Amino acid sequence: MRLAFLGAGAWGTALAMAAARRHEVLLWARDADQAAQMAAERCNTRYLPGQPWPDDLAVTADFDAAVAHGAQGLTIVATPMAGLRGTLARLPARSRVIWLCKGFEAGTGLLGHEIAAAVLPQAAAGVLSGPSFAQEVAAGLPTALVAASFEPSLTQQVVEAFHHGALRIYTSADPVGVEIGGAVKNVLAIATGISDGLGLGLNARAALVTRGLAEMTRLGIRMGAQAETFMGLTGLGDLVLTATGDLSRNRKLGLLLAQGESPEQGLSHLGHVAEGAYSLGTVIERSRTLKVDMPVAEAVYAVVSGAATARVAVEQLLQRDPRAEA
Repeated sequence: MRLAFLGAGAWGTALAMAAARRHEVLLWARDADQAAQMAAERCNTRYLPGQPWPDDLAVTADFDAAVAHGAQGLTIVATPMAGLRGTLARLPARSRVIWLCKGFEAGTGLLGHEIAAAVLPQAAAGVLSGPSFAQEVAAGLPTALVAASFEPSLTQQVVEAFHHGALRIYTSADPVGVEIGGAVKNVLAIATGISDGLGLGLNARAALVTRGLAEMTRLGIRMGAQAETFMGLTGLGDLVLTATGDLSRNRKLGLLLAQGESPEQGLSHLGHVAEGAYSLGTVIERSRTLKVDMPVAEAVYAVVSGAATARVAVEQLLQRDPRAEA
C-alpha cells in the first residue's frame, strides 16, 4: 500500500517509520531544508533524535508529489490541529484520508470530522488516535490505537496499513467520541500537572483523572458520542497516559503553571504545541452552552485565563458541595 504522511513532526514521523517497514511510505516536510537534512541523516533529528529510519522511508518537500503518492492508497495528515483545515483543502475531493491531530479548531470550535465534512465532504475520512508517545512508537515499543470513521472500509484500510508488530489497531464507528476524548484529555492533563506541581499527592491525581473522565464522558454523550468509547483507548487510556506520563507536554504545562509561570511562558518553555491550551476555550464554551458540568476543566480555565492562581483554583474545587458520584 502507498501511504503519504503530510507533516514531519514527531508523531507523523514515528508512524511513518512504523509503516515503512511494510509499505511504500512518503513523508512530506514543509521545510525543504529539514527534508534535505532528514534525507541525508536518515533520521528526524529535530523531533526524534537517535531514532534511525527504516531503509525504505522516503522524504520530500514537494507537497503535490506527496498528495499524488497518497492518492494511490492512503493519506495521513500529521499536522497540528491548526493546520488540518488548510491541508484537507488541498487534497483531491475523493481522498481516503485520516488525521492524527487531537483537539478543537481555534476560532470555529470544530472537531476534525466536522472540518472534513465542511472542506472535503466526498472523501472517506477519519481519525487515528489513542494513548501514544511518538518516542515510544519510533522505538518500536508496544502501542494500541483506534481508527475511527463513519466509513467502515476506511478503518479496515487503516488496520491494513498499521496493524503489525508492536502496533495494534482497533476500529470504531464513533469518531465523535474518539475526537472528544482526544481533545478533552489534554485539558485534564494540564489539571493533573498543576496538582503534581503543587505537591498534592497521588490521591489527588487519581481523583482528578477519575472525575475528569466523568466530565469528558458527560460532554461527549451530550455531543452525540457513545458512552462506551470513553472507557476505551481514546478515553480512559489516553487520559491516563497524558495525565501521568513524563513525556506529556500538557502535563508539563500544568507543572509550569503550578510553579507560577504564565501560559505564554509555559508554552515558550515547552517549545512544542500543547493542544490542551488551545482546546481549553472551546471545551469551556461547549460545556457551558450544553449545560454540562465540568468543574475540573473550569478550574484549569481559571488558571490559564488568569482569573485564579493554581492554588486558589484547587481550593475552589475542594469547596464544592458533596454529591452522588454517578
